[in-house]
Amino acid sequence: MSFGNKMYVSALVFCIVISVARCSGNLGFPPGFKLGVATASYQVEGAWNVSDKGESIWDRLLHTQPSLSADGSNGDVACDSYHLWRRDIEMAVELGVDMYRFSISWPRLLPSGFANYVSEDGKRYYNNLIDGLLEKGIEPVVTLYHWDLPQYLQDLGGWANPLIVDWFADYARVAYTLFGDRIKTWLTLNEPLIICDGGYNKLWAPYLDDLKVAAFLCNKNVMMAHAKAYRMYDEEFRPLYQGKVSFPNIFFWFEPETPADAEAAVLTRQMWHDRYAHPVFSQAGGWPPELEKVLLANGKREGYPYPRLPPFTQEEINYVKGTYDFYALNHYTTRLVRRVKPGEAGSWIFYGSEEINVAIVNDPSWTTAVTDWFAINPTGLRKQLHWINSTYGISDILITENGLPTFEKDLLDVNRITYIRSYLEQILLAINDGINVMGYTAWSLMDNFEWLAGYTVKYGLYDVDFTSPNRTRTPRESARYFSNLTKTRTLTDDNIYYLRNVTKNTKALKTLAIMEC
Repeated sequence: MSFGNKMYVSALVFCIVISVARCSGNLGFPPGFKLGVATASYQVEGAWNVSDKGESIWDRLLHTQPSLSADGSNGDVACDSYHLWRRDIEMAVELGVDMYRFSISWPRLLPSGFANYVSEDGKRYYNNLIDGLLEKGIEPVVTLYHWDLPQYLQDLGGWANPLIVDWFADYARVAYTLFGDRIKTWLTLNEPLIICDGGYNKLWAPYLDDLKVAAFLCNKNVMMAHAKAYRMYDEEFRPLYQGKVSFPNIFFWFEPETPADAEAAVLTRQMWHDRYAHPVFSQAGGWPPELEKVLLANGKREGYPYPRLPPFTQEEINYVKGTYDFYALNHYTTRLVRRVKPGEAGSWIFYGSEEINVAIVNDPSWTTAVTDWFAINPTGLRKQLHWINSTYGISDILITENGLPTFEKDLLDVNRITYIRSYLEQILLAINDGINVMGYTAWSLMDNFEWLAGYTVKYGLYDVDFTSPNRTRTPRESARYFSNLTKTRTLTDDNIYYLRNVTKNTKALKTLAIMEC
């Protein structure tokens, strides 16, 4: 298919989506709904050894094994946001966003990993970013941990060492103390599933191979670390600053491939999502009972004398339960689930599917992006929001990540516009259903270092020229679309007008002017 034809198909899909939206009810954002963008420290900051910054697990991994990233690259410079933070704020202003989610680099603020020494330069950098955003009327939303653990703490066992609960709490206390007067929304640990199942399955730093034991030790420790950081804020800092705390949970929506696979889909949701949600959000607390039973039986069959998923004591259950002020959701895609067939080898991806004997597959009717794991199914998000609300009785949900990966540098990224618009439509439909979704955060503000994909995969509303010493940022059409969205606060006719303006300047989309949607 030629480029022109691809763009025609994308434009046609977009027009169909908008036409349906015109008849689908109220698609204006409600009062108070926030639109934002997000980044993470290792992916954008660079300056990996500037001043007294400590070494992170990603620094160590990609300096010692550079071939692990798809293009042999690393985050040593990345977007150079450590030096170009003013431009980052300028882009947020251009987009007109209400909030900018970024993460603090633990080893930049605490070079040793411990609270015995706070970096003045690290503190200055984050103060500059926070104050600069607030001066422009943009709310800073801060993630304490987005995967760049100090390497020294990893040498001491990292997330498999239960002492990390205290180490993380000490770090959180420093951050709350330094920045809590201005930060009203805190996120503790980004995607615990990736921290544990990715980090101990040779897919993310620290790139270890121990899904049987260490990954499950990590499961419990991240839950306890989150709870301790939450309890500390609740008791000591909330009376002073009245902020809110949660953690972003990645949750692909899973549907059964056939009605007979309903139980498999439930168990898959428990493996992916409820390991981290059930201890915090459920009325009972603790691990999901069905999953805990399955994992215990697996361990016994394999000869382990103790549960591989460490049990919570009743005191720990009560300590972790209820440690949230809202639900933070990172959502990207939907998958189908079925039981593994006799003789079938393996399954899609790595997050424990072999433990629960399921295969995770695509619906052939869904379009995929970049790789086969990224299926585009916007209605899955609406179903997921309902499921979260009904399962846990959550009153407030914030979408903390959602976005489309591409391989192309194209500035005319109609597919990304289509993706954002269609997922936002499902959010607004869920709001009309009575689900209180507080806001939407696009991933990402700009192209950045996408972990082991290096710079080959692009999520940015802004293109970044990684060959330029200035890391030049250029708005894509999706940035212009998002800017229009933040002005109009609706998905209906004014955005159709925007798209028509695109067609006037883009030969590849000239057909849209004829179609008139």
